[in-house]
Amino acid sequence: MSQPKAGDKAPDFKLPDAQGQTLALKDLLKKGRVVVYFYPKDDTPGCTVQACGFRDGWAALRKTGATVVGISPDGRASHAKFAGKYDLPFTLLSDEDKETCKAYGVWVKKSMYGREYMGVARTTFIVGQDGRIETVFEKVKPEGHTAEVMAALSGKQVAAKK
Repeated sequence: MSQPKAGDKAPDFKLPDAQGQTLALKDLLKKGRVVVYFYPKDDTPGCTVQACGFRDGWAALRKTGATVVGISPDGRASHAKFAGKYDLPFTLLSDEDKETCKAYGVWVKKSMYGREYMGVARTTFIVGQDGRIETVFEKVKPEGHTAEVMAALSGKQVAAKK
């Protein structure tokens, strides 16, 4: 599937968290905007930097009223271990069948050392309370990403509408 752009309706999802509770985007949106970040794998270097960046910026992120959720194909047990190891204060959702990753266009062909494989393209979406995507961050670099998200949430960056 192609990746949704700013202005598009965000694909809904219903995914389990580490405790087995199912969370749906539509329910999260009742509280305000939602930062949905897709990452490849729990407890790997880049993913740890990214998750810890959101953790370290948690107080400022909460002040914006936004909810943060991380989504990867890892299972619930892996998420529980990762969140516990790094004291992550936000929810990690398990997309083991990769249907949500596909709906958001982040399940893509990747290449490393000449080998091709399918994996998650590190991508973040800010979804407005109306259910429309406000901002898309593609090819995310883990270092400094929380600051980019904060700037977008505070209105210091305007996403290009397509």
